[in-house]
Amino acid sequence: MPQPIATADPFPGLSEAEAQARLVAEGFNELPRSTQRTPLRIAFEVIREPMLALLFGGGVVYLLLGNLEEALILLAFATMSIGITIIQETRTERVLEALRDLTSPRALVIRAGERKRIAGREVVRGDVVVLGEGDRVPADATLLQSQDLQSDESLLTGESVPVRKIAADSASPLTERRPGGDDLPFIFSGSLIVRGSGIGEVSATGPRSEIGKIGHSLSSMETEPPRLQVQMRRVVRIFAIVGGAVSVVAVLLYGLLRGGWLDAVLAGIALGMSMLPEEFPVVLTIFMAMGAWRISQARVLTRRAAAIETLGSATILCTDKTGTLTENRMTIAELRTADGKSIRIADKPAADLPAAFADLAETGVLASTEIPFDPMEIAFHKLGKERLSKRKILDNLDWQLVRAYPLRPGLLAMSNVWQSTGGKDKSLIAAKGAPETIGALCHLNAKELKALQGSVEAMAAEGLRVLGVARVFHRGDALPETQHDFKFEFLGLVGLTDPLRASVPDAVNDCRSAGIRVMMITGDYPATAKVIARQAGLDAESVVTGSEMQSLNDEELALRVKTATVFARIMPEQKLRIVTALKSNGDIVAMTGDGVNDAPSLKAANIGIAMGGRGTDVAREASAIVLLDDDFGSIVKAVRLGRRIFDNLRKAMGFIIAVHVPIAGLSLLPLLFGLPILFGPIHIAFLEMVIDPVCALVFEAETEEDDVMRRPPRNPDAPLFSGALIGWGLVQGTLAFAFLAGIYLVALKQGMAENEIRALIFFSLVLTIVGLIFVNRSFSASLLTAIIRPNRSLIFVVVVVASTLGGTLLWPFATSLFRFGPLHLNDLAVTFAAGFAVLACLELLKPLWRRHLKG
Repeated sequence: MPQPIATADPFPGLSEAEAQARLVAEGFNELPRSTQRTPLRIAFEVIREPMLALLFGGGVVYLLLGNLEEALILLAFATMSIGITIIQETRTERVLEALRDLTSPRALVIRAGERKRIAGREVVRGDVVVLGEGDRVPADATLLQSQDLQSDESLLTGESVPVRKIAADSASPLTERRPGGDDLPFIFSGSLIVRGSGIGEVSATGPRSEIGKIGHSLSSMETEPPRLQVQMRRVVRIFAIVGGAVSVVAVLLYGLLRGGWLDAVLAGIALGMSMLPEEFPVVLTIFMAMGAWRISQARVLTRRAAAIETLGSATILCTDKTGTLTENRMTIAELRTADGKSIRIADKPAADLPAAFADLAETGVLASTEIPFDPMEIAFHKLGKERLSKRKILDNLDWQLVRAYPLRPGLLAMSNVWQSTGGKDKSLIAAKGAPETIGALCHLNAKELKALQGSVEAMAAEGLRVLGVARVFHRGDALPETQHDFKFEFLGLVGLTDPLRASVPDAVNDCRSAGIRVMMITGDYPATAKVIARQAGLDAESVVTGSEMQSLNDEELALRVKTATVFARIMPEQKLRIVTALKSNGDIVAMTGDGVNDAPSLKAANIGIAMGGRGTDVAREASAIVLLDDDFGSIVKAVRLGRRIFDNLRKAMGFIIAVHVPIAGLSLLPLLFGLPILFGPIHIAFLEMVIDPVCALVFEAETEEDDVMRRPPRNPDAPLFSGALIGWGLVQGTLAFAFLAGIYLVALKQGMAENEIRALIFFSLVLTIVGLIFVNRSFSASLLTAIIRPNRSLIFVVVVVASTLGGTLLWPFATSLFRFGPLHLNDLAVTFAAGFAVLACLELLKPLWRRHLKG
């Protein structure tokens, strides 16, 4: 739901009712997506799958043999397979669609006088949008207000140089509405605000916008296949080639040695179906989509599927301080004047500030935007309203804001120019910013700068974020180009506090136990950074500053980052050097960021993590993950979920390998030794109906292993199909096949009828598959834990399997269709014993493989 932001705006905007009516009438603010997969398109893709071709082929052969019932049932299985896949894939598409909506640019709009942050697709014509530096413009709009606003419209014009924007009331009435060109009042969907701020009224959305007219789509998701998908395709291709070759040989041997070429084709199709692990790509697709959805439930948006793979490999987590480790809820805690006097705001609640401190506080408010959004500026305005009952300029209608000098990378201070309407030549310039920058603007001498530094360090040692405040009165209409040309008077320092999030210490401990080193990178002072780092549970003994970084070459920095935990007074562009240095040491780096200048470091990191709440759209577009609540604890939740997803994926793959061994073995054994054929395509198709939902439902829903956050990060180069996993799958499958083959041979020796043997082996195989589910539910937990661990999907699958087996045994039509003979109590006891014996033996063998599987 849109989050209201309390403020008082001169532009009330649309009411919610008006906005909803326009949304219904004109549609969402988005372009048609040509890549969306409809159920019909999914059906066509499914029909091309080899498994389905084998099912249809088996149905045709049954028709040629005159077995109409079996042919229709097999075709029904094929149709059911299409239906199941369409349902699963459509669900996946719905999940991906929801994720696409989250990845679309967010917009800050004013509705009914309240600011609300909504999805960009919900912006309608007539909405009043608020824009700041780093924002992606959600729709075409006319500027109602502009403060030093510049826009990058290269997406529309091809020109990379930003263009200046002005408010509509300052522009010529005949101004042409077009992208490109300076001093125009129009902004366009998809362009990027690179400087200043403004408020605009939306004039066109979706396909009616300028970018819509030329048919570009900005929010398409990344389609490059992740590494796991490439591995999966390679494995399936190998299995398909081997299975196809074995099937062809089996058909030839059967036809030559036994005659009956149609029966030979049926046996070959059954063998091919048993050896083709078509579940692999299905399971991977579902796991990745559902994994992204599960992570989004933890308020973390995964923009690229590859990020889920990489999460479990992260060795370094670089986080900023404000809003991620802290609550981003700034309050002014201390005021300190130029002569060293100080006041703690909490010591004198609800009382007006003394005169000297009142001047300092009012100047801080004047140096902020009139309608604040930045937490520090909100804190200044809050203090002004609560503790300044007599404000000389703020309450004086004769003063108005005429110009703003914004923050620059080389000048960490901003100034507002207030001009008196009574006397046009009289102006007040209020400035606030980094204390050393304010000191330079005031041209303090060395002694004064040293005293200033001492005051800053004393306040920072208490965990306060310190800003300097200055002012100057200026006469004359002409204003200088830069703030440096004013002769500012230093008024004092303001200390702001931002409390640590309650979840952070536990999250840091989780990272430490998981082998992930947490590094804090902040623009704050070293003393402030140390206080917050200690509160968070980080080692704050070694602090690297931005100025120290400048003196280090790349090799020296690579050595320094091996031991440093806290980086302070860091400029956004220096984050890229830190990421590069960490990666050169072989670390897998997760990096948080929120600003335009953070985009290069987010892109360079193995896992870029953007802030969803306060982050800019360009930062979000450069990242792989977006924190919707900007909470450090959510990153750790994402790591935990990423490890869980990868664990469960490996369990599913091991299970698939294990299951296909006895199915293929029981299909191949009769062909090699001239024994009665056990399974035809109809039996294999039925088993596939069991295996697919087991893999997709049961293993995807498994809770994490108890030690998921107590093991070191996974090697990113480690393949999904490791030797240990394949070996463990083959061991499971071979043991299951040995038990089932033994039962088969003993039954033949005892002279059981062929139909009874088929029923006995089929039931034993299905119960063995159920046993393999329990074996693969956990790599580390005991059998008892695996049985009692809650999993509603498992209960559902077991109930369905039991009901289906009962139906095939008791329903005459099903018994005839599957060519099953009657099973007696002692036969049923053998089937249950087979499943339990496989389960027990594998549980005894599991400790021998556990260390390799967990690694």
